[in-house]
Amino acid sequence: MELKFKIFRFDPEHDSAPYYREYTVQADPTERILDCLNRIKWEQDGTLSYRHSCAHGVCGSDAMRINGVCGLACQKLVKDFAQGEVLVEPIPSFRVLKDLIVDMNPFFEKVESVRPYLIASDPPEKERIQSPQDRKKFDEAIRCILCACCTAACPIANENPRFIGPAPLVQAFRRVFDSRDEARRERLENLDYPDGVWACENRFECTRVCPKEIKVTKSINLLKRELKK
Repeated sequence: MELKFKIFRFDPEHDSAPYYREYTVQADPTERILDCLNRIKWEQDGTLSYRHSCAHGVCGSDAMRINGVCGLACQKLVKDFAQGEVLVEPIPSFRVLKDLIVDMNPFFEKVESVRPYLIASDPPEKERIQSPQDRKKFDEAIRCILCACCTAACPIANENPRFIGPAPLVQAFRRVFDSRDEARRERLENLDYPDGVWACENRFECTRVCPKEIKVTKSINLLKRELKK
């Protein structure tokens, strides 16, 4: 089948302003949007720039906005875009470096601010024991691949660049509810400020676009509940 693409283009070294370029691709209905982008780059326009790596929804590097919805190009099937033109743009709220590539550094700095690692005393002689019940409390949050789709789709993050954002809060949730972590109170206090957990207004856009189907908004609300306690 034939698929028409309209792709955001911008090279700050050569372009004075962003523009859109159209392409036509022959693709099988079961192929992914990423397959089409590869075909465009390899066969039509080698200057097209975007990130991708595993191509299986694990690395999260090919996040972009497709027909107005943030997602992973490697997860979106051609058959779901059979009608009309496919509009491909970089994820919003991020500075464009080139075409569909955005600057992820501010995002990862916010993730780093929640200390996304286990804080505990000296390592035990064997593994740290944890019951299945305790593990289940944060089991869903472990699926986060830091693709930034949730942050890009968040209306609050778009309006307020100081907001820590959904993904860092999911990372914080994972550690706050980990029974092996010994910095629970400190972690919660670190989120207790206007641009921290309280900036979330429960718009649910983060939950709607999460490629790993994490209940992001619920996780944030559970953090709020723990702080209120």
